[in-house]
Amino acid sequence: NNEGKFICVGLDTDIKKIPQKIKSSPDSIFKFNKEIIERTVDSAAAYKINFAFYEKYGPEGYELLKRTIDIIPDDLITIGDAKRGDIGNTSTMYADSIFNFFSCDATTINPYMGEDSVKPFLEFKDRIIFILALTSNPGANNFEKVKLENGNYLYQEVISKIKEWNSFNNCGVVFGATQIEELKNNLTLINNLPVLLPGVGAQGGSLEEVVQCFKQANRINFLINISRGIIYKSSGDDFGAMAAEELNTLNTKVKKEMKM
Repeated sequence: NNEGKFICVGLDTDIKKIPQKIKSSPDSIFKFNKEIIERTVDSAAAYKINFAFYEKYGPEGYELLKRTIDIIPDDLITIGDAKRGDIGNTSTMYADSIFNFFSCDATTINPYMGEDSVKPFLEFKDRIIFILALTSNPGANNFEKVKLENGNYLYQEVISKIKEWNSFNNCGVVFGATQIEELKNNLTLINNLPVLLPGVGAQGGSLEEVVQCFKQANRINFLINISRGIIYKSSGDDFGAMAAEELNTLNTKVKKEMKM
């Protein structure tokens, strides 16, 4: 991990939520992202960019996405959070877009359609493929927590499959931070796969509890994603400074829990 840094800053930038002053200037989303990145770059482990927040603007949004990714320094992980996943050829195109056009270091994918939908992503051996296992939303109960005939839950079956698919050591797991009991019970199953944890903060997951889980299991291979809690810490002109301050506070909490 990036020298004991575990917080991934989510750039899910919503024009409705950015400070009024910057909102009314041209190129406001890019200016907002640039300020957030410049202020947090020394303390973040990674950045996660949710494609949906940019795609909604069509061609301009794609340009905005690319420009934002381009200003993130190369030594920090950029996660293109697009949750793609489709059969063969289509996944090949999605992977090509995320890794070759947008130059992301990692992505999130949905394994619902099975191995042939995942494989084209895995061919990018130098990138990290975070595969959805157990998510932090209430709907996780619909499919992910269905119990199978062999006694496992579906999400556990997914984790076992991810380990089988991991021949290039480039697979990771997305595990919702709100599912704390399941996280404790499945860290042995997850073993050495890197874990991306959304759901701390606005969705109700506890930073301390998540870090404790990994500490007790003696693991350091994890990233905790926080979006709203960092980027909208202030709705005033000091939003960049306040985002930096919040990230430093979170880093201090993590260090304290890890006793680093």
